[in-house]
Amino acid sequence: MRRYIFLWILIFSIAVFIFPEEDNILRIEASVSPKSLARGQEGKIVLKLTFQEGITVSSQPSFTIEISPCEELSFSKNIFAASDLGIEILEENGEEYLDLKEPLEIPFNVRLEAKRGNHRLEGKIKYFACSKEEGWCLKNTSKFSAAFYTRSTIVKKKEPRLKKAQRIIGRQTHLSKAGIIFII
Repeated sequence: MRRYIFLWILIFSIAVFIFPEEDNILRIEASVSPKSLARGQEGKIVLKLTFQEGITVSSQPSFTIEISPCEELSFSKNIFAASDLGIEILEENGEEYLDLKEPLEIPFNVRLEAKRGNHRLEGKIKYFACSKEEGWCLKNTSKFSAAFYTRSTIVKKKEPRLKKAQRIIGRQTHLSKAGIIFII
């Protein structure tokens, strides 16, 4: 009986040291820029990805970022591949991996029907991480979230100075290179 218990403890100990800890492979810092948004305003989610030393992310199978549906924000789509985000593929010793040193930015628009207040944007990243030194690869998913605030005001596009002057004066105007408005 003692042999079996010892054998199970030995097998468990070996398994713990051989297989990597999934939680420590990737650290995601997610933020929304700007933090305070108005209805109709454009913004972006910024994802800073930090992997353990010696870990690379393979370009195959695909690297994807999935954005959970959010009533306040409108994205061009909910699933983004590495190619959609313009992530460069690097090659070393005949193996391709993604260059994830720079933060990833995904643009969005705040819906006109967005409710005022604090909100949370959530999503997940699916990736295939590899360690050449330890000789393993792992398909994994990591979740992220970012807080943001929506105001009740609507952002209006700024009217060009020349058009504004024409509207106010009601006459033909000309804008010089120095920014001076002449009435004609």
